[in-house]
Parts: sequence; structure tokens; C-alpha cells
Amino acid sequence: MVVTMSPIRVALADDDVLLREGLASLLERSGLEVVGQAGDASQLIALVRVYRPDLAVVDIRMPPAHSTEGLDAARLIREQFPGTAVVVLSAHVEVAHAMDLLASGERTGYLLKSRVTDVPEFIETLGRVVRGGSAVDPALVRELVAARRAGDPLEVLSPREREVLAGMAEGLSNGGIARQLWVTEATVEKHVHSILMKLQLPDGDDVNRRVLAVLAFLRGRFTPLSFRAILPRPRLKSAPPCAAAARIDR
Repeated sequence: MVVTMSPIRVALADDDVLLREGLASLLERSGLEVVGQAGDASQLIALVRVYRPDLAVVDIRMPPAHSTEGLDAARLIREQFPGTAVVVLSAHVEVAHAMDLLASGERTGYLLKSRVTDVPEFIETLGRVVRGGSAVDPALVRELVAARRAGDPLEVLSPREREVLAGMAEGLSNGGIARQLWVTEATVEKHVHSILMKLQLPDGDDVNRRVLAVLAFLRGRFTPLSFRAILPRPRLKSAPPCAAAARIDR
């Protein structure tokens, strides 16, 4: 008997109509189902409430203020609709915003919009987030790893171990890191064990827990302050279900 997998159902939110339509077309050509599009955070929340998609792909800055509306919507979705994974897209690396989002746990991702141009990798990343993983843009990881301070714990890692650490932070499995670095999976496993021992991080088979542990470590060395403490977190009001039909852009 042939088992047919249901396509990933996606809600898109971006106030740039051309970009949003282009992304919708790309996703549908790649086998995903776009259940609806939104031009602002309120429309997105209404859309998610009605359709309960597997994934929401959200621009970090949307009307009316173009500040953190998309980020706030992503937080609200993770709190109120845990069955919907969230990937936030940003034009630039914004470390504080990214770390605040990723601290919410599994099924979240932060990617630069430029990452969309590598379509196979982008689609694979969306699937990984929907399946319960986390995704972190390599540019953000590079910035976190490159940060330096006196007595930096990363100084104990070899150059190869720092490459493996970056892959771990991006949410890659040991096999994914091995393919990226052109080494065997057994070699990566040895490096991972060494890294976790040297940095005193918890070991285990849960890739997502490993991602969060590595990100928490990198965040701690990037700044002495808690990003959660310095970021305002205004809450969006949930749109009533009846508003969704009138506000969904298709």
C-alpha cells in the first residue's frame, strides 16, 4: 500500500506583496500548501486561528510601526497555537531579536531573507522546523561564534570543533554536519562529544535540546545581559475568528 504524505500547510505574512506572492509561488512549486497570506500581524493571527497551519513564515517587521510586529506575532502563535511552527525572516542579522525568539523552544526558526535563494536548503529547513527542530541562520551563528571576550571558553576548541559547534547551533544533525564538512558522521560524533565536554554542556541524543544548549551558551558569552530583560514584549490582541475571512489575502 502506498502511503501519501500530506503537504506541509503554511501561512505567510509579509507586507511586501511582491515578495509574499513570490515566496508563496516558490513554496507551492516545492510541494507545500499555502493556506493563506497576510499583510500584517493581526491578519496573520486571524489566519492561524482559522486554518491552524503546520507552519507560519513571518517577516520580522510589519505594519504599522515596522519594528517587531512579526516577532511579537511569532511569540503569540507559539504560546496560543503550539501546533503551528514558526519561522521568522529578517533582512539583517538582529542578534537580540533572534535569541529572544529561539529561547521560546522547539519548532522555531530565524533565517535571513537571502537564505530563500537556496531553495532546496530553505525547504529542507522549513521541514526540519515543522518536525520539531530549530533553525538558526548561519550568519547569526557566525556572529555569535566570532564574538570575543577575555578568557573566552571557545579558545579551548580547535578550528574544526568551532566549525562543528556552528553546525550544532544551526540545528543540523550529526549527519548534516558531516555532509557540510565532508567528513564521516563518526568523526562529527567525536567532535561533538569533545565540544560538550570542554564547554560543560549536557550530552544527549535530542538534537533540539542540543541546539538550545549551544545557543544559550553562545548568547551568554555574547552579552552579560539577558536579552529577555532588555527587550520590550508588547502583546498582540488576538483577532476574532470572524475577522479572518475578510482579512486573508489570496
